[in-house]
Amino acid sequence: MIDEQTDKPRSSFWKELPILLGVALLVAILVRTFVLQTFYIPSPSMEHTLNIYDRVLVNKLVYNFRDPQRGEIIVFEAPDGWRSTPKGEDFIKRIIGIGGDHVQCCDAQGRIQVNGAPLDEPYIYSENGVQDPPASQDFDIVVPADRIWVMGDHRSQSGDSLEHWTTTGEIEKSTISEDAVVGRAFVLFWPFGRADWLSAPDTFESVPSGSGG
Repeated sequence: MIDEQTDKPRSSFWKELPILLGVALLVAILVRTFVLQTFYIPSPSMEHTLNIYDRVLVNKLVYNFRDPQRGEIIVFEAPDGWRSTPKGEDFIKRIIGIGGDHVQCCDAQGRIQVNGAPLDEPYIYSENGVQDPPASQDFDIVVPADRIWVMGDHRSQSGDSLEHWTTTGEIEKSTISEDAVVGRAFVLFWPFGRADWLSAPDTFESVPSGSGG
């Protein structure tokens, strides 16, 4: 009986290695461009949910199949008026309101309300038992269609929708376009000791749909 198993010469591995490396590189580029990407945190605006130099994994594909949801942490391309330099910058913030939502601050307990539902926000920055207020001032806005109202968890250190509403009074300049969203940050993976899933807090589940009123 003839043994049909082939015995490749050892040199064939070295000949195929550049091809294998090229394929692996191509796959990595495609994944980074269209599916997943890592981002590091450059500022204190999301403390202590995310600290400076933490690294997160961002799903860049999820919003191709559904709309961004309240409570999710997103990476987005900053609007021109939000940037510290003329070139593009990516920001990371939490979604508080989506298109049609009525967002206001604050109720009798000092909580932000979305469509009349108060938000309990234990994730807001706290140091030595003292928590940032949910907002630096009262406000009452309706988020335009296809736009998002975002805020950092470290409210006193975040250049976010409220800061730009305070300085401009223009809702378009204070919100971001859904088209500017790069993806959803869904896991904190570095440092390992702080690794955690970045899910939307339960408090957003009780928020009713917005009507724009």
